[in-house]
Amino acid sequence: MPPLVHGFDPPERFVAGTVGPPGQRTFFLQARSGARIVSVALEKQQVQALAERIDELLDEVMSSERNQALIPAVAPIGLEDADPLEQPIEEEFRAGTMTLSWDPDDQRVVIEVFPFTEAAVVSPDQLDEDLEEPEPDEIFLVRLEPGPARAFVKRAEQVIEAGRPSCPFCGNPIDPEGHLCVRANGFRRRDP
Repeated sequence: MPPLVHGFDPPERFVAGTVGPPGQRTFFLQARSGARIVSVALEKQQVQALAERIDELLDEVMSSERNQALIPAVAPIGLEDADPLEQPIEEEFRAGTMTLSWDPDDQRVVIEVFPFTEAAVVSPDQLDEDLEEPEPDEIFLVRLEPGPARAFVKRAEQVIEAGRPSCPFCGNPIDPEGHLCVRANGFRRRDP
């Protein structure tokens, strides 16, 4: 049976966002076209990696002389999106593997997100084995033009930065009640 594809080519809106207070946030990728909304939960590190890789991919494509004029170097002003996630937020699945590519024919960034499955987790003693990746039940597929892709990156960076402040000494996040700083010899630091 073929997987269920949640496809958006292109979406009216594609953003990363969160629900919950800093330190307890749940991260989502959300796409909307008309009344159809798809939300996929993922980890903060996945949002950060996706944003970095989209930015790098666009820079690589932009550096080729043929595509230079087509790719904006930064997010176009008219495409900024600071609105909250669309309601209701109904998680389709939790993200596992993600792929990213450039479609030169359509001049689009292609993002594929596959559900997390225990079957895809490889233990250290299985690294030398020739394992077959399980077929996904669902795929979240988004195809973005370069301008909206840069806007996605900008918003994702803002969402990541909106979390708890980092300790200037150890770099770990500071909770509202403070944190035990490993560089302060076990003393509790309250202010960054």
